[in-house]
Amino acid sequence: MSGNRITRALVGVLAGAVLGLVELLFLCAAALVHPVPAVRPGVERILNRLTALERARLAAWFDHETTGHLRRDGRRYLAVRALFGLLAGYGCAAGLFLGGLFLFGGLWNLAGDRARAVPVHLPGVRLVTSDGVLGLAGGTVVLALTVLWLLAAGAVERSLADHFLGPGTRELMRRRIAELTATRSGVVRAVDDERRRIERDLHDGVQQRGVALAMLLGRARGNPDQARTAALVEEAYAESRRLLDELRSVAWRIYPTALDELGLRAALAGVAERSQVPVTVHYGLAGRPASAIETALYFVAREAITNAVKHADAREILVVVAEDERTVSVTISDDGAGGADPSGGGLSGLARRVLALDGTFDVHSPPGGPTRVVATLPRDVPCG
Repeated sequence: MSGNRITRALVGVLAGAVLGLVELLFLCAAALVHPVPAVRPGVERILNRLTALERARLAAWFDHETTGHLRRDGRRYLAVRALFGLLAGYGCAAGLFLGGLFLFGGLWNLAGDRARAVPVHLPGVRLVTSDGVLGLAGGTVVLALTVLWLLAAGAVERSLADHFLGPGTRELMRRRIAELTATRSGVVRAVDDERRRIERDLHDGVQQRGVALAMLLGRARGNPDQARTAALVEEAYAESRRLLDELRSVAWRIYPTALDELGLRAALAGVAERSQVPVTVHYGLAGRPASAIETALYFVAREAITNAVKHADAREILVVVAEDERTVSVTISDDGAGGADPSGGGLSGLARRVLALDGTFDVHSPPGGPTRVVATLPRDVPCG
């Protein structure tokens, strides 16, 4: 720690001691007048002002800005902070006074050339030194201990602030970096999972139908029987129609054009029409959210509907899209058998997609049902 930072921390701790004395006097007075309802609003105002002073002191002298409102009782924070502030402040003051006194005495003895031999006994050693040297050494040790005490006091001050007032900006930044690192890794895994699913759909569906179509056409071309050739061509035509349907289905699962052209309401209506189970959609958005948010809401709804149809034996599915001032959300409920595993491939991929956009993802699916999947996202795309 540099000299400037040590000086700032020292000023912060000493200011905290003075402020701690004021806070203790205030808390004692507040306890005496607490039974009087008329003075309680004034007490709360003073409490808030003292808390604001603590925030300002932490920001000015410890470079520690706190966010949010008091997470616990304000009186408890001021009481703990005041007691520690007095202990830390007066401990630092005593250390500075004693260290300065030793140094002054040592310098005085050395400057006055009044040194006298003083035996100092150590195991197996006998030293002879002067009062001045002893004073300088003692002062240095006391000041070093005072600096250590000062560092510890600053750390405790920041911890108390984080505990009662919310995390500081550095802690928020550290958490944000860790979160972005985790979500970036999650997005990469989600993209890989989606790519594998697309490859599987193309291989098991489109490719197989393409092979069947080619075989039918090959048989028709080499068959001398006209009637048989016509029947094979008819089968090939039917297979080509199924191939086109499969291609449309794969393209829809990858990304529906209706989502870009008509918006989330139309895209969800298309999912409901294609579902084998009745799906009711309640759409409550006044406008279109950001493209990335809209896409995430769509894929959450589509995957949840697909899971309910395939795995839960649901008879009815309800999709509710809602919004408030800061967020948009989609909730998918079904009356199926429940027991959905949030760590499964599909749901975990959705969770990673939502978390990457600073959203929250929750699955409630007890055995026997019902299942409820909720994704909540910010109205705007996070900047990073």
